[in-house]
Amino acid sequence: MGQGQQEKVATSLAGAVSEEISASLAPVDAELERRYPGDPGTRQPVHTVYVPGDVFAADTIRSWGDQALAALDEHAPDAAAFAAVLGLSDDLAAPVYDRVRAKLEREPVEDLRVDFEDGYGPRPDAEEDEAAARAARLVSEAYENGTAAPYMGIRMKCMEAPVRDRGIRTLDIFLTGLMEAGGLPDGLVLTLPKVTYAEQVTAMVRLLEEFEKARGLEQGRIGFEIQIETSQSILATDGTATVARMIQAAEGRATGLHYGTFDYSACLGVSAAYQASDHPAADHAKAIMQVAAAGTGVRVSDGSTNVLPVGPTPKVHDAWRLHYGLTRRALARAYYQGWDMHPGHIPTRYAAVFAFYREGFEQAAGRLARYANHAGGDVMDEPATAKALSGYLLRGLDCGALDIAEVARAAGLTRADLEAFATPRRADLTISTP
Repeated sequence: MGQGQQEKVATSLAGAVSEEISASLAPVDAELERRYPGDPGTRQPVHTVYVPGDVFAADTIRSWGDQALAALDEHAPDAAAFAAVLGLSDDLAAPVYDRVRAKLEREPVEDLRVDFEDGYGPRPDAEEDEAAARAARLVSEAYENGTAAPYMGIRMKCMEAPVRDRGIRTLDIFLTGLMEAGGLPDGLVLTLPKVTYAEQVTAMVRLLEEFEKARGLEQGRIGFEIQIETSQSILATDGTATVARMIQAAEGRATGLHYGTFDYSACLGVSAAYQASDHPAADHAKAIMQVAAAGTGVRVSDGSTNVLPVGPTPKVHDAWRLHYGLTRRALARAYYQGWDMHPGHIPTRYAAVFAFYREGFEQAAGRLARYANHAGGDVMDEPATAKALSGYLLRGLDCGALDIAEVARAAGLTRADLEAFATPRRADLTISTP
């Protein structure tokens, strides 16, 4: 048969067969759309900073940045010194160091949670009332005057009986204070800790529904994170994955699953010296969280280290190396967010994140460019890989590790193109010229 000859196309099935199958699968199609909408395509912060409710102040974010810069000045005053501590390659040393310093000056904290749980503890009701109202005022003022982190909110006390009423009241005071000050900010994030049963998530949903009704807000306006800190939140008594039930119980309001390193480790009986985010028990819990959240639009966050970079320079360097290594380990496992508990942690948080994206961006951009242009290469990529490559580049852009000009030069793609590949189910896949 000649190359130009048209093929004869024949079928055996009646058209009604396809229609019948589609009709039979319509409920499954709807269920997939409802339960697995995919990543929301919004920015995910690289970390969450927790500050006790009585410590949080108008200058907290700037103070953290200044303290982090001072730590660099004292313990790693130039790119070569910082690279020597962390083992950065020569080609990464200056770009990473310069971007870390610029980040600390421009946006030292990406996500801040005013803590009314473990970091705050039990207080007289009048004192916590006042602290919650104060937090609402300061958060509102920060968004109004441009000093806020991209994401801010509170961690309330949990839904367990001894502290339930206190947690509900604190949340009410905080949200009411925001509304009275002008409304809920777009970057509002709430954290529900020590969730053990899906019914506690349901209770949080009902609570937020009632607040939305009381204040005339659109239903579903307020979302929240679920903090995984107990063994029961991973494995239910019947052997099923509790965390998957929790995501569904949130009825679309869950925005994240945050791993609580020390509460979870203690719950399993891990001794204090071995409680860390790279313990096998931690890896197991986060793997379950990751699988349960995949495709749901709920993001997973790693926990923290309690080894603080304080004291003489050798001790600070040891703590920096530990934190850097844990952060790089988490990134390789697709945990793109973690907790930072001290200003001295954020230089190595950003160093790890920036190095992660900078060292791989040329290869990722090249692969995505070849895929977009249907060009050959030494790797055969599929749409799912293109989604991962574009997501990698977008995360690098969002945090400041990369800038759009260098990505455009390397990939020949605009940010809109990257977003189209990253969310193919909802985006137009047409490629434009940068």
